Amino acid sequence: MESNLPPTCKVKFFNPHELHKLELVIQPDDGFWLGGKFRFHIEVPEEYNFVPPKVKCNSRIWHPNISEEGEICLSLLRESSIDGLGWAPTRTLKDVVWGLNSLFTDLLNFEDPLNDAAAEHFLRDRESFRVKVREYVTKYAKS
Repeated sequence: MESNLPPTCKVKFFNPHELHKLELVIQPDDGFWLGGKFRFHIEVPEEYNFVPPKVKCNSRIWHPNISEEGEICLSLLRESSIDGLGWAPTRTLKDVVWGLNSLFTDLLNFEDPLNDAAAEHFLRDRESFRVKVREYVTKYAKS
């Protein structure tokens, strides 16, 4: 699986008998979250490919599309979405990984953010937003 992933992503399986549970680690190589190591728990349900995997961010983060509790706002993780980009049986885990990775590059959603305070912070004062992100990376997402 890793051969088809962005170089910023690594996948780890905890138990060879539970391949439906894995950890994705994203280490952005550019942007606000540069230097952080963000861990996501991915669990593939029995109903997969008809329903999306369950994903949670286990690293506390200051991000418009990820809550501080680890919930993620990403269309392709929704069983149905208004924009038509939600989960479909043709999607794969690779699509999920690429989608999560893009949250650290170009998919900041300010029209429907999950973390309103982070989105407002970014729009109000980018430099202050950058400082707060750096504080979170240093405190919660190193190594």
